[in-house]
Amino acid sequence: MQMPVTERLGHHVKRVELELIALKQAAVKPAGLTVPQYTVLVVLAQNPGASAAALARLCLVTPQTVATILSNLETKGLVTRTPHPYHRNAMETRLTEAGQDTLAVADTAAVAVERRLGDAFTAEERDLLIDLLRRCSTALHELAEEVDGGRTVLAPFR
Repeated sequence: MQMPVTERLGHHVKRVELELIALKQAAVKPAGLTVPQYTVLVVLAQNPGASAAALARLCLVTPQTVATILSNLETKGLVTRTPHPYHRNAMETRLTEAGQDTLAVADTAAVAVERRLGDAFTAEERDLLIDLLRRCSTALHELAEEVDGGRTVLAPFR
């Protein structure tokens, strides 16, 4: 083996991601949501009227995944989808009142997880961590050009 697991940055990033997602799942479950559903509701609250394609980009998932999530959220009465007034092939998605209420409950719990994670760092360390993750993203975007000419689609770091 050319590199031990303990030296692989991707392994450490993935482990922490899985731990965070597991805790967020436990946090949003009482609101009747999964983490992907919660994420769509958060993004939709900040982007009312967004299309499924826009939500997929903003949530860092495939259009097929967001279509399934939206279908489930619509069945639960948490979102409504209506034809866009100018683009007849696009649907606008909005939170219902029940969706806003559900999001408020889930967001309180999810934000508590995020705050506890953030409390493990000083403000300067959090800024540094975000900067280091941004540098990781930049390096991976540059590597994508070398690996396959940039055909691998990577989301921009926000």
